[in-house]
Amino acid sequence: MRVHLVDGTYELFRGHFGAPPAKGPDGAEVGATRGLGRQLLSLVRRDRATHVAVAFDSVIESFRNDLFGGYKSGEGIDPDLLMQFAWAEELARALGFVTWSMVEFEADDALATAARRFAALEEVDQVRIASPDKDLAQCVQGQRVVGLDVRRDKLIDEAAVEEKFGISPLAIPDYLALVGDSADGIPGIPRWGAKSSSLLLAEYGTVEAIPRDPGVWNVKVRGAGALARELGENEDELALYKRLATLRLDVPLKEDLAALEWKGPDVARLEAICAQLGDERLMAQARKLSPG
Repeated sequence: MRVHLVDGTYELFRGHFGAPPAKGPDGAEVGATRGLGRQLLSLVRRDRATHVAVAFDSVIESFRNDLFGGYKSGEGIDPDLLMQFAWAEELARALGFVTWSMVEFEADDALATAARRFAALEEVDQVRIASPDKDLAQCVQGQRVVGLDVRRDKLIDEAAVEEKFGISPLAIPDYLALVGDSADGIPGIPRWGAKSSSLLLAEYGTVEAIPRDPGVWNVKVRGAGALARELGENEDELALYKRLATLRLDVPLKEDLAALEWKGPDVARLEAICAQLGDERLMAQARKLSPG
């Protein structure tokens, strides 16, 4: 049995920027929501998903914004996209998928918590996290928990993470703390780039374990003295950035494995949201795929 965990916010953004725009009966933009619905059904059709949950950022802000003022926020998001957040969650529920709406936590925290929980079950052969987000690479475990890049139709296992970043999945928060993550508003440490970060994390495992004396480093890195100096001058920032980049594993998700089994849409609920979206074809597709 495989469990599919979907980053609904990512799919909504992907639909907004990658799919043709579309207007609902009231003239509102609905293209991203329609695209999300089709993507969820595509998992059932193409990836034979049977147990599915979708996580959303109901608001962009989370507890991380309280820790760091520069962390990503909803400022600047296209209003046509922002207004579809509620519709997207309603559509996922109407399609019959377990839907997690995050406010204090982020969608990625819910996905990380669920991946850890369901990967520990004997009856689960594999957990697939449907998102190419590099944050979620820290959840990958061998071939038991993998990323699923739907756009490229590619699975991202532990070997793929190591090939791409030069480090183990466990070191991804350390890597992001050093190099930064512009998508999340994490600045990173000055002078630290992808190559130096990968080399030193591959050798020492964590940012805490990297010696602050470059004279004892076991690997040769260009500008070692300046890099070590930046570490020493930014210890507090480094600890904060790593905390921001580390996904939480304690999100209170109530659903067990059985609850994730997809049994088809809530027909009345789906009819209502499809009428709002002006999308009758989505209802037909859901009925056709329904196992019930």
